[in-house]
Amino acid sequence: MSADLRFEAEAQLLGFPVSAPIKIGGHYTPALRDGDLVYVSGQIPRIADTVAVVGCVGSEVSLEQAAFAAKVSTIRALALVRQACGSLDAVICVPRMSVFIRSAADFTQHSEVADAASNLLVAVLGTSSAHSRTSVGVAQLPKGAAVELDFIFRVGHQAGGA
Repeated sequence: MSADLRFEAEAQLLGFPVSAPIKIGGHYTPALRDGDLVYVSGQIPRIADTVAVVGCVGSEVSLEQAAFAAKVSTIRALALVRQACGSLDAVICVPRMSVFIRSAADFTQHSEVADAASNLLVAVLGTSSAHSRTSVGVAQLPKGAAVELDFIFRVGHQAGGA
C-alpha cells in the first residue's frame, strides 16, 4: 500500500478531510520546498475552521487529547508535503520534527505527546519515517492550541511529483 493510501486511511480515522484546503493564519508559506527539503511551518490541530484541541495539557487537556492534537497536526503537515511533492511516496526521511506542548507547570509527559506524532509518521511513511525530534513545554500557542508541530522533510522525485 502506498504512503498516500495509508495517509488517507489515517486522516479518515482522525476525522480530517483530506480534500479540504489547509487553512493558515497569516501571510506566510505553510510549506516551502527548497531542493530536496520541504520545510513545514508550525501546524496546530485545526480541522477545517476549528482548532480541535485548545487548552493547557496536564490541567484542561488530557494526555490522550494532546496525543490526538499531535496526530492532527502531523496529518496537516503530511497533507502539505503531499501537495508540494505530488505524493508522500517522495518522502525519504524526516530530518527534524519539533513538538511544542502548551503544558501545565507540573506536566512532564512531553515525550508521550510527541510519540503520537512519531507513531503516525511510522504508520503513514513506513521505512521513510526515520526522524529526529524535540518536544518542549511552552506557556502559550497560537489560537490557544494545546500542541503545535513543525517539520523538515527530505524528499526525492517520484513519478507525477513536483
